[in-house]
Amino acid sequence: MALSEEQQQRISRLSREVGQRLLQQEAALVTAESCTGGWIAQAITETAGSSDWFNAGIVSYSNAAKHRLLGVSNELLDTYGAVSQQVVEAMAQGAVDLNFGQVSVAVSGIAGPSGGSAEKTVGTVWIGWSVNEIISSSKFLFAGDREQVRYQTLVAALEGLLSQLK
Repeated sequence: MALSEEQQQRISRLSREVGQRLLQQEAALVTAESCTGGWIAQAITETAGSSDWFNAGIVSYSNAAKHRLLGVSNELLDTYGAVSQQVVEAMAQGAVDLNFGQVSVAVSGIAGPSGGSAEKTVGTVWIGWSVNEIISSSKFLFAGDREQVRYQTLVAALEGLLSQLK
């Protein structure tokens, strides 16, 4: 999906604001991404000076990667599924536990066009944050095609991070 100039500017603004807050708090960020496939990390690294506040991005698309790279237990994955509060919070914690940063954002969702179910429809996304050793998460239901869901996830992840960093 080709982003509009307005969408690109929104992402750039959010990334700069996240960077400013992290610098003020002398903290560094690590991302743990599934459905966005590294898009959050890409948006951040397009920001000049991001190396001062961004340390790592982990793309853990499969359950096996979530388990091996982020330490998400197979029990959580089997019991709740990858798109769940429990798993996204474990991803956020696992990202911080890697010691790449003190702050993390994690996303897991169903971007579509397939993969949804009656319980978890296409557009269902969980986003988790770990800030100052406090983990929180929110569930979203985004509308649109695959790229629109992914874009909305990116924006919500950064906006939520800004809110958590206050």
